[in-house]
Amino acid sequence: MKKLVTHRLFWPVAALLALIVVNTIARPQFISITVRDGELYGALIDILRNSAPLMLVALGMTIVIATRGIDLSVGAIMAVSGAVALTIIDTSGDPGSGATVAVALLVGILVALVLGVWNGFLIAVLGIQPIIATLVLMLAGRGVALLITDGFITTVTSAPYKFIATGYVIGLPFALFISIAAIAVIALLERRTALGVLTESVGINPAASRLAGVRARGIVFGAYAASGVLAGMAGVLYSSNIMAADANAAGLYIELYAILAVVLGGTSLMGGKFTIAGTVVGVLTIQTLESTILFLGVPSAQAPVFFAAVVVLVVLVQSPRLHRWARGLIASRASRGGGPDTPAPTPSTTTEPTKAEAVR
Repeated sequence: MKKLVTHRLFWPVAALLALIVVNTIARPQFISITVRDGELYGALIDILRNSAPLMLVALGMTIVIATRGIDLSVGAIMAVSGAVALTIIDTSGDPGSGATVAVALLVGILVALVLGVWNGFLIAVLGIQPIIATLVLMLAGRGVALLITDGFITTVTSAPYKFIATGYVIGLPFALFISIAAIAVIALLERRTALGVLTESVGINPAASRLAGVRARGIVFGAYAASGVLAGMAGVLYSSNIMAADANAAGLYIELYAILAVVLGGTSLMGGKFTIAGTVVGVLTIQTLESTILFLGVPSAQAPVFFAAVVVLVVLVQSPRLHRWARGLIASRASRGGGPDTPAPTPSTTTEPTKAEAVR
């Protein structure tokens, strides 16, 4: 039991299960799943589908944070990739063509890759602080997205493109399969190859890892490139869900939610050790919390306060220092509360030898 409680995923999973229990008590149909035309529907299915964009961004953020960095530009990259993809579809002669949608997806994600490479160049090659380098793109990226869409919200009608976010495959949302594929690829690369160990070594001590022969610049460069690609995929999912390219709203504040999901999952902002499974749990926790706000009918003006209060509570529940304080308090009470039936300590039967006996 002690080994289970001390596992790094115990408290993140416990917080997620607690949110599900609260939702179920407040609204029993929260956990109900219905089948219509061979497709699954319900609150839990909605959480899995709606969490896909945040899941992609948080996976990239996990790798970046593991290198002791931060990426504040993921929301802007989402806006740019969605704007590029929908502009290509909008200007094509056949928006409903699968080839047109495939080209739009490829170009949108390639643009996101270029932006991620740009971040990696500024940080790994030029040595600019990650928060400054990505802040530049965070501010400029939405301006680029507005230039692409001429300052308007570009809307399209394309069944293949809409299928990406709202379609179903074997009864489950297609967006869920995109999340699962991304999780599997990142987990295989980071946990089944030496890449994960190298990433952690760079995050723990970049100078020492460089002296040990690790190509720290390449690791950091690749982390930001991967974050850009995943953010681009998230931008495609977001624009596919609303079938519009909104440069101002796409990915708004998602970088903060991604960082929060990574931290809730147990990854330290100081770099080094990271957990992909913890990030997945953190994303599901945040998405469940957003669903909780909707189900409980919290007014939109009060929703941020409610969200922040619950997040603080979840973080406190997971705090190692709070756990140590609670264990110390329980131990001290147990040591003072022996009671009348506690046997008194028996005096020792051995006596110290006298000086004379010691001499003899």
